[in-house]
Amino acid sequence: MSLIKEKEYKKRRDTLAKAMSQHSIAVIFSATYKTRSNDTNYPFRQNSNFYYLTGFKEDNSTLVLIKKKKKYKSILFVNKKDETDEMWNGKRLGVIKAKKSFLIDEIYVSDEFDKKISKFLELKKSLYFDFKQDDSKIGLLKKNIDIHKNIALLIEKMRLIKSKSEILLIKKAIKITKKAHHTLMKLDKNGKNEYELLSIIEHIFKVNGAYDSAYTSIVACGNSANTLHYIDNNKPLVDGELILIDAGCEYEYYASDVTRTIPVNKQFSKAQKEIYELILSVEKTIIKMVRPNIKRSELHKKSEELLVKGMIRLGILKGNYQKIIKKQIHKKYYPHGIGHWMGLDVHDECPYKDEKGDEILLKEGMVLTIEPGIYIDKYDESVPKKYRGIGIRIEDNILVTKKGYENLSSAIKKEVIDLEN
Repeated sequence: MSLIKEKEYKKRRDTLAKAMSQHSIAVIFSATYKTRSNDTNYPFRQNSNFYYLTGFKEDNSTLVLIKKKKKYKSILFVNKKDETDEMWNGKRLGVIKAKKSFLIDEIYVSDEFDKKISKFLELKKSLYFDFKQDDSKIGLLKKNIDIHKNIALLIEKMRLIKSKSEILLIKKAIKITKKAHHTLMKLDKNGKNEYELLSIIEHIFKVNGAYDSAYTSIVACGNSANTLHYIDNNKPLVDGELILIDAGCEYEYYASDVTRTIPVNKQFSKAQKEIYELILSVEKTIIKMVRPNIKRSELHKKSEELLVKGMIRLGILKGNYQKIIKKQIHKKYYPHGIGHWMGLDVHDECPYKDEKGDEILLKEGMVLTIEPGIYIDKYDESVPKKYRGIGIRIEDNILVTKKGYENLSSAIKKEVIDLEN
C-alpha cells in the first residue's frame, strides 16, 4: 500500500483548482494500453500527472475539475464492473468502491463520459488539458471552448516540491536499488555477460517489491560505456575493463536513478583510477554546493570548470580551460548536463524555467540527480592511449533541504577502496 493517503491527493486537486481560472474546466485522462505486437500489450503504467492527482492505477479513467468562481467540483470516470472483462484482464474497482476510496464529489462509469462532458462544458470559458496526451476525445472537447490551456504546466510545477510521503517512497526505491548495486559489486564477474548482470538487477528489484525499473537499465562494459544510452546489454565482460551500471528501480511509481562504475576484476588500473577519482572529486564538490536559492546552471558551470581543469592536468585536453569551455571543446568528453529533476518520472517533467523564462532556483523539497562523467572513445587518437575506451559516470540522488542537501543514495558505495574491497 502506498504511503500517500487520499487526503494528500485531494489537497493536490485543491491546489490545482486554485490555480485554474474562473469558469473553467480541466480534463485529465489516464494512460492507455500500448500495443507491443499484434494483440499483446506492453505492461500498463499510469500517466504520471493523472496518478499524481488521484493515486488511481486503472486505465480508461478520466479526472474532471470544474471551477466556477472560487469553488470547484471534482468528477472521476472509472471502468464499469464487468465479470467477463475482469476474468481476462483483472479486477476493476468500479463506481461503488471508488466512491468509498476517493474524496471525489461525483463518480461515474467511463461509458458515460461523452454524455456527461457536454453538459459540463456549458458556459465554461477555458479548457485545461494536457497538450501531450493524444486522446481522440480531446478533439471533441476543443470544439466547444475557444480558450485552451495546458494543465500539465500547472501540475508539473506542483510536482517540483516533494512531500514527506513522496520523499519516503523515493528513499524506499533507493534502498532497493542499493541492494542491486552492492550485489553486483560483490559478484565474481569473470566470464559473465552484461545481460547476466542486468537479470540480477531486475530480479533484486522485483523480489523487494519494486516491480519495475524506473528506466531501461544500462550495463555497459568497456567502450560500450561511451554510448550514453547504451541499452543492448549483451556483450561479454572483459577482464581489466570497467562496467558502467546505470540502474534504478521504481517503487510505487517513484523513481531512483543511480550510476556506479566498477572494475570487472575489482581492481582499477592506474589510468582508470585517475579518471575515476577526478569524477568522484567533482561529484562530491558539486553535491556540497546544493542548497536553496542556487541555480542548476551554477552547478553545471562549476562541474565543467573542474572536469576541464582535471582533463587538462591528465593530458586529455590541451589549452586554457576557459577557452576550451567557451568553444565547447570539452563536450566531446562531457556532453550532458550535471543532472535532472527526479520523482514520479526518472526525468521528472517539471519546469527548469518560470513563466518569465528565468531559471528556477533550487528550493527545499526538490530532488535532483548529480552525475558528472567523462567518456573517451577507444578510437580517439587525440587522447593518451592509456585513457582510450574509458567511460565513467557517478550519479547520486540529492534532496534539497532547508539549509543544504541530503544525499539520498550516499549509502551506495563509490570510494575506490570500497569498490576494490
